[in-house]
Amino acid sequence: MNIPFTKAHGALNDFLLTWQPDMPPVASLNSLATAICHRNSGAGADGWLLVSPGEQGADIRIRLFNPDGGEVEMSGNGTRCAAAWAILNGKAKGPEITILTGAGLKTMRITHQDENYFDILMNMGLPRLMEGDLEATLDIHSQSFNCTIIDVGNPQCAVFVDNFDFDWAAVGAAIEVHPRFPKRTNVSFIRVLGPSAIDVRFFERGVGVTNSSGTGSTGAMAASVLRGLVQGPIEVHTPAGILKLSWEEAIYLLGPAEITTTGHFLYREQ
Repeated sequence: MNIPFTKAHGALNDFLLTWQPDMPPVASLNSLATAICHRNSGAGADGWLLVSPGEQGADIRIRLFNPDGGEVEMSGNGTRCAAAWAILNGKAKGPEITILTGAGLKTMRITHQDENYFDILMNMGLPRLMEGDLEATLDIHSQSFNCTIIDVGNPQCAVFVDNFDFDWAAVGAAIEVHPRFPKRTNVSFIRVLGPSAIDVRFFERGVGVTNSSGTGSTGAMAASVLRGLVQGPIEVHTPAGILKLSWEEAIYLLGPAEITTTGHFLYREQ
């Protein structure tokens, strides 16, 4: 069967978007997500967004599925991609856009558009920190890692390091499934560059290593601010470039979204 999709990326964190009313019925959305996101046999992406008409006053609603087939709350980069998609497909007028995610309503504003490229300022909300989670210790591979456990719409474990000269991807994979996190967690490794900049690497739940992460950057920024290591606004340096964040009445993230491809995935149900 044909599964229509649009491909987009937010700071090289790429997503496939499908308009739900145009999609044929499938037996399992989870299996479809795994197939369409596969880098070799599918269209390839860090996640699949199923887009449907808006509810609760939102322009559109999105459901996010990771490449492992799991449905999760949200993605900051993915939600910006959905906003760009909504503008280009006439589902939202802009410049203000509201999207219903698994983590609730998210609002954003288009600050710049050049055809299929957008800069978008997104309200990421406020972080939630449980007692004792600001400075926690996790023992991984016979090493102790100092971290902050925080929720920014999805679970984050922000690990503070002096450098990236270790197998941080293997550590991230171990932290993702650590017993401390019964629903697994996203992991960011943070190197503080100065009072207004951090360098971050990402291992995302159900995905693996990604070039950037909007919610991961938000969690890393929030953890760094709460520990008194930086003060906003700050720059989050990622392998894909710099994301800019500020903390006012909420945390705001300014980042890109670019629509790159449209097509059909020829899906064969097993």
